[in-house]
Amino acid sequence: MTESRPRLLIANDLTALLAGHAAREPAGPAIIAGEQRISWAKLEDLARRAAQGLADLGVGPGDRVALWLPNVPAWLALYFACCRLGAIAVAVNTRFRGVEVADIVARSGAKVLACAPGFRRIDFLGILADIPENALSGLNGVVIVGGEPERIPPALERLQRVTFEALTERPAMDVIHGGADSGCNIFTTSGTTKAPKFVLHRQGAIAAHCLRVARSFRIAAPGLGWLPLCGVYGFNVAITTLAAGKPIVLMDAFEPEEAATLIDRHRPDLLFGFDEIYDRMLATRDAEIPFPSVRWAGYANFNTALVDLPARADKRGLKLVGLYGMSEVQALFSAWRIDDEVEARARGGGHPVSPLAGARARDPETGEVLPAGTAGELELIGPSMMVGYYGNAEATDAAFTEDRYLRTGDLGIAHADGSFVFLSRMGDALRLGGFLVNPLEIESHLLSHPMVSDVQVVAAAGREGVRAVAFVVPSGEAGFDEQAVIAHARAGLANYKTPARVFTIDAFPTTPSANGPKIQRNKLRQMAEERLRGD
Repeated sequence: MTESRPRLLIANDLTALLAGHAAREPAGPAIIAGEQRISWAKLEDLARRAAQGLADLGVGPGDRVALWLPNVPAWLALYFACCRLGAIAVAVNTRFRGVEVADIVARSGAKVLACAPGFRRIDFLGILADIPENALSGLNGVVIVGGEPERIPPALERLQRVTFEALTERPAMDVIHGGADSGCNIFTTSGTTKAPKFVLHRQGAIAAHCLRVARSFRIAAPGLGWLPLCGVYGFNVAITTLAAGKPIVLMDAFEPEEAATLIDRHRPDLLFGFDEIYDRMLATRDAEIPFPSVRWAGYANFNTALVDLPARADKRGLKLVGLYGMSEVQALFSAWRIDDEVEARARGGGHPVSPLAGARARDPETGEVLPAGTAGELELIGPSMMVGYYGNAEATDAAFTEDRYLRTGDLGIAHADGSFVFLSRMGDALRLGGFLVNPLEIESHLLSHPMVSDVQVVAAAGREGVRAVAFVVPSGEAGFDEQAVIAHARAGLANYKTPARVFTIDAFPTTPSANGPKIQRNKLRQMAEERLRGD
């Protein structure tokens, strides 16, 4: 590459980061949301006033503020207010229902909940109506974003309520209570059978990581904030864009036509998303090169039916680059190089962004660290690491090795050059014939059969031991023949990788997450074992 690196601020915490940009370019845009433009100076002023307003509601250093908001400017203003106060912002997924919201607010001990019950794209009012009246009794107050609605849900009636507009009419707070070592973020881990854990990060780790990513990725244009801020992926994209001194263009909900129009208007040089977003956006444009301003696009692969997307996008000038991240190490932890061949750079994983970060793999059965190039459980280390699981010392201890590597729970391969490949979640990895098998290998082969539109492969215990079992969404172009699909698998795969059964399914069971729906593979495993027992 020949581009020069952007001249970035030096900041040890997030309040200093915001103040630095406000001093350097006060009138420059920091947030763009529709027709609304919020300058760096205005964002800092909103954060200082909101900090005083939160303090009036009893929030101080170490206290928690739950942000249950869509992608609106108030989310970021309240976040930076928490940083100034030394308080911790608890990200609450906007897809969560009443029971989930009440559980997170209660277990985190949040003093204030910020929500947008008048927001039209998400039925916050309907969700709040499902929350028992006493479930939010631990709160000191509620910040209402977007104006107070005509109908107040019972869960909010007895709480002190203040609109975001009124909150930001308070005098600006001059004192800074938070610093590099102050906790600032709690992200919730995804899970379908247990209550989510609370991943705690400190300001120094967030600021340093986002500045490092901005420098490494050479961000030189506005960024698109279409990923939810309540998820670590969307959050890191937004803060990294701001760390680079560029405005973040917020979308309160992803719409492909609107997203494509915003790309035309703001000309971002980088995009960050996942397969379905890019597939839908490419479909909105007929031009041979639809998005010429984009140097490359950070890519996560969630949908096996779109395995051909990177090659299709490449032909239209959109270079998809695989990334790796998780709540515990932040998003954008690593990325492949844009000059890699498309098949290589479309994988999950990559080269760690920080030179102080590293990866290795461990044999999950023997506990031995494996040599480079051997598949095992990925373990990571680096400066973007979480402090731990808030309020759960036992889980924190279990997450780290004695030498402070994080046990990711992911199956992968660490290479001698420092890069690593993500293969699958360890719980998704199949132990077949004595070998660890990435289910994507089997799924990719089955997708090449004309009868298969989409597929998920799990391991299930039956009379003949643990075998691969496939669930297939038929293509609909011809009648489905299970034995023909199994024969196709056997012709291209080792016998131990060939599915014992192939069951048809209309749609895979999913659970919502901040980055999109996740397939419930545990439920598929249960279904597979039940059907095998019936054979």
